[in-house]
Amino acid sequence: MKWRTYPDDVLPLWVAEMDVPLAEPVVRAVTDALALGDTGYPAGTGYAEALAGFAAKRWGRHGIAVERTAIVPDVMLGVVEMLKLVTGPGDPVIVNPPVYPPFFPFVTHLDRRIAEAPLDTDGRLDLDVLERAYRRAVAGGGRAAHLLCSPHNPTGTVHTAEELSAVAALAERYGVRVVVDEIHAPLTAAGVDFVPYLSVPGAENGLSLMSASKAWNLAGLKAALAVAGPGAAADLALLPEEVSHGPSHVGVLAHAAALRDGTAWLDALLAGLDANRRLLADLLAASLPEVRYRPGGATYLAWLDCRSLGLGDDPAEVFLERGRVALSSGPLFGTGGAGHVRLNLATSPEILTEGVRRMAAALDRPPHEPGPRPAAA
Repeated sequence: MKWRTYPDDVLPLWVAEMDVPLAEPVVRAVTDALALGDTGYPAGTGYAEALAGFAAKRWGRHGIAVERTAIVPDVMLGVVEMLKLVTGPGDPVIVNPPVYPPFFPFVTHLDRRIAEAPLDTDGRLDLDVLERAYRRAVAGGGRAAHLLCSPHNPTGTVHTAEELSAVAALAERYGVRVVVDEIHAPLTAAGVDFVPYLSVPGAENGLSLMSASKAWNLAGLKAALAVAGPGAAADLALLPEEVSHGPSHVGVLAHAAALRDGTAWLDALLAGLDANRRLLADLLAASLPEVRYRPGGATYLAWLDCRSLGLGDDPAEVFLERGRVALSSGPLFGTGGAGHVRLNLATSPEILTEGVRRMAAALDRPPHEPGPRPAAA
């Protein structure tokens, strides 16, 4: 999809897919399964056990109870199934735009309605806005859910323990059920503390969706896990048995291998992403200083504020037409997205450099080499 959606002369820096070789443990798990002819239906708790082990080593927060997990086809279809468990037709689902665009159609196609509680100007959860959204959502006496993105896509914001605890307290006060998309959790930068939502006080009624697909570049090997807090175990137990037929068995094997044996590969990836964040900041400062870029603490996505360039609501159209570089259009991310683009920096430094060169060329500006970076203190 990444390399075939646009004509050959377009450089794609849009969809969340990485330009990386696969982790060797993943390749081995898949090829071993194929050699055995092991391509049937998924079974067992190997994926959940691998995730529990990874979470305990990586985040060390209360662990994941394997008995409160369920295999689902992927994170977004898992979100749909969780929302079916805790809301009904016509109920509101609160989101925090600008946010991952599929949140909007998946919710509305489920016959739920979107209620926005936008991020603040610093790209963080606005708890006052969120409380007002919760209050409105339950004013009629019905059910409501909050679809939380953590870490946040597209900003890369990593919500703090204090912020997540405040969300849990509000959800408990207003009777709102929190369903959290934590697909980017393994992609948290070194020195940044990722806090699983279900680990904070008051989040016992929450439901989480996790997957190895984003961090190990396994989007074509479908599999994810739904994880319930202690108070949501009874809800998860109502998940229809046929939902477990959707994931790929080979995908489950690949994801489990990544979580269990692919952490060295992940650490190398995170180091490369951190270098690319620094490179992108330098390139923009040299060639497009009006573009505001605040590097996030997670994901491999860069949220670029291009409003000072005067390119209208959708700068991605201009960069595509004039610069032949494909970025994700900001308006698709909802309120706060106008004038922005999302750039995928999970590629080689050479491609990233060429991408910014093309962006500058779209404005008829000559490229500038970034100056030398000062030595570390």
